[in-house]
Amino acid sequence: MKTMCHPLRSLWWAILLIIIVSANSATDEAESAVPINPDDEPHPDPNEENYPGMIYIGRHDHHDGKRTGFHTDNGVKFIYGTGFDETHKEIEEKDLHHAHYGPDSEHDIADRAHGKTREQVLHEKRAGKIDLSKGPKPYGWFEEHPLDGGMVPPKVVRVDPFFMDVAPVTNKEFGKFVRATYYETEAEKFGWSFVLSSFLPNAENLHEAEVDPEAEDWVAVDGAYWRNPEGPGTSYKYRENHPVVHVSHRDAAEYCAWVGKRLPGEREWEAAARGGNVGPKNRTLYVWGDDQTTDAAKEYANLWGDGDFPWDNKAEDGWRATSPVKTFKPNLFGLYDMTGNVWEWQRGGKHKKRIVRGGSYVDSLDGSFNHAATLGVRATLHGTTTTGNVGFRCVKSPKRKEEYHWVYDNEGSGTAELVLEDEQGNRKQRQTQQNQQPQPIDLYEDDDEFDEEVIHDPTQPRPDETRKRVLAVKPRTVRSDEL
Repeated sequence: MKTMCHPLRSLWWAILLIIIVSANSATDEAESAVPINPDDEPHPDPNEENYPGMIYIGRHDHHDGKRTGFHTDNGVKFIYGTGFDETHKEIEEKDLHHAHYGPDSEHDIADRAHGKTREQVLHEKRAGKIDLSKGPKPYGWFEEHPLDGGMVPPKVVRVDPFFMDVAPVTNKEFGKFVRATYYETEAEKFGWSFVLSSFLPNAENLHEAEVDPEAEDWVAVDGAYWRNPEGPGTSYKYRENHPVVHVSHRDAAEYCAWVGKRLPGEREWEAAARGGNVGPKNRTLYVWGDDQTTDAAKEYANLWGDGDFPWDNKAEDGWRATSPVKTFKPNLFGLYDMTGNVWEWQRGGKHKKRIVRGGSYVDSLDGSFNHAATLGVRATLHGTTTTGNVGFRCVKSPKRKEEYHWVYDNEGSGTAELVLEDEQGNRKQRQTQQNQQPQPIDLYEDDDEFDEEVIHDPTQPRPDETRKRVLAVKPRTVRSDEL
């Protein structure tokens, strides 16, 4: 007589099989989510990464000229700040190779250049030997040189490698962005923008127009924006290869985000502008050297020249306003218009004091009017400012391997899950079907939780040691608050 399997027994075996398969798939998913040893994962080779119209700024091998990988320090160190302060010559060459780890990491570079360690400076401060009459400086204090606005005194800084656009963004490139996204610039929203007084199509408007209280030569013109650079009746059509102007800080950041890039940091920008002349012996005042004559400058930069500003521009360099990108000679890295033509928006700063670098066609060589167009030239503008001499270019960070760090999981809930962190540092966890029921509250409990002192039992693990720790992805995206 044949025996028949009980239906409940068949159902039981089916449920058990489903549980085993689910457990194996969950294990495989967890193992694929986090490598067994993340440190064994190699860094991407920077030599295999290239982008059209961009130049790599980073350390190269002295023997074969290839880009140095991320297995070692491949950033750029240089002397950052104004070119008019001669104290940069006191910085020793070894400071550019100073490592921020090991036994020498306790020394401050800027003070060590003058023969003092950080401990000696602190000792003098406590002993009252330092003049503190000027009071403490707030965080982020930036002392500007009166001629070019660069940092005083210069100091050694470091930046990670990056890719930079070879030239500023042009009207043609910005037009593609506007047509693809229907973007409206802030100058269009406000209905006006600043135009240089000598460029007004109708001179009668000069007596009636409003001017910038901090720069009286710039006039607020209704209807001026990137398509109408000098206002109604003017056009960008014959200037498609000129840098786009009348763009705010947000407009520039929106464009860079659209093309998968970002605005450069000002230290990144200066590292690229100096073109490898980073030491105390080869650091120059301008892209072309230290010659302050117009004949030397007109080969490399679009500046105002020897005429009287703002009415007499003799156009020694061939241009009275913006010029097409790549018109002048590039720097040693192959980057164009790093001095003159248009100011360039930078990442960071505050909304009321956004940073611009590079100078523009209205600047001079020696600072006799406007800014001195040195490699350290720097200014700040309100983030919504739009004028006819401010543009931008974009940068991009090279790819790096994902790095992990330990984070506490669920604050000791007992369920181990992978915790991911986004660019803002927000924790993201998988949803679980286990819903913890709230514990009932006894309204008649007389004991006060603060009456008895809680003494930890040393034989038992501490509460913070019982929490689960898991590996989470460590974000490396360079962020700021442009958008």
